[in-house]
Amino acid sequence: MMIFSGNPPRGKILTLLLVVTVGVLALAPFIFEGAKPLNVAAKICVFALLVASYDLLLGYAGIVSFAHTMFFGIGSYGVAIALYGLGPGWGAIGIGVLAALVLSGLLALAIGLFSLRVQTIFFAMVTLAVASAFLVLASQLSWLTGGEDGRTYRVPEALRPGFKLLENGPLGIEINGRTLAYYLVFLSVAVLFLLLLRIVESPFGRVLQAIRENPFRSEALGYRIVVHRTTATVLGALFAACAGALNAIWLRYTGPDTSLAFSIMLDILVMVVIGGMGTLYGAIIGAAFFVLAQNYLQTLMGAAFKSLGAAGLPLVANFFNPDRWLLWLGVLFILSVYFFPTGIVGRLRAQEK
Repeated sequence: MMIFSGNPPRGKILTLLLVVTVGVLALAPFIFEGAKPLNVAAKICVFALLVASYDLLLGYAGIVSFAHTMFFGIGSYGVAIALYGLGPGWGAIGIGVLAALVLSGLLALAIGLFSLRVQTIFFAMVTLAVASAFLVLASQLSWLTGGEDGRTYRVPEALRPGFKLLENGPLGIEINGRTLAYYLVFLSVAVLFLLLLRIVESPFGRVLQAIRENPFRSEALGYRIVVHRTTATVLGALFAACAGALNAIWLRYTGPDTSLAFSIMLDILVMVVIGGMGTLYGAIIGAAFFVLAQNYLQTLMGAAFKSLGAAGLPLVANFFNPDRWLLWLGVLFILSVYFFPTGIVGRLRAQEK
């Protein structure tokens, strides 16, 4: 990462953690069996890019936006509508991605130019209103988006589970269309993440950090604050749209619940805080931690509940009732914020100094 981005993780423990995380994601089709682990790995990849794009706004530019899921949804719906209307071809994916990027860029430009001149809280309210309006619009235009039911569509043949590339691939594992779809997601996220790292380490990224720390001094030095913040908003929107497009290709379904729900925005905020704002690497750690907890915490609690119940400790077992997994997820978040106030990446970097 240091060679390609110029932004090293800084810290042996953090570097090891990132290498292990990325290594497991890279080899996920060959390490894990079954559909669920691969779905979880793909979701971590998509959300790592989505959270990193939001960290560009919140962590580097100091912009609080609640419209990030809107751009994520535009990317998803762009690919979904194109594949549904034009058929399962690579050209349809290209048209969908291009249309989503253009629409996301224009909307982000409009929001930035007309709203970033106001105070932070008012800008956040504007983005929340725009995102809510877009969610209602997507739900109402059922002839285009499928409404509340969303759209199910076919992807190119090479990305379908029935496609067989190698019957007996590495480690004797079959390489099929699902494997190819996963590596399309993984490699695309890797390239886009490295591009984000280059952006934040460029002179533009340095100016964003200066504006975040002291906008008045930055303006006095001649930097155009609105221009830089608007550019950051547009860049964040474009990367979020790319994450949405990859999510649509992987899921082969797009609906309001999977791409535009406000709960996704809350998840993004939690991942940014857990990983560490203004680090980008925190997006990988935060996404992995949160998605794994979201998918496996209930299972682990169910196993603990049964074990403690069998050991004759019903009162203790009741604390680990799997129906209370959301409560424990909240407890884990509170503990992570308490012990890692600067995020996991921030804490690890501080320990290495």
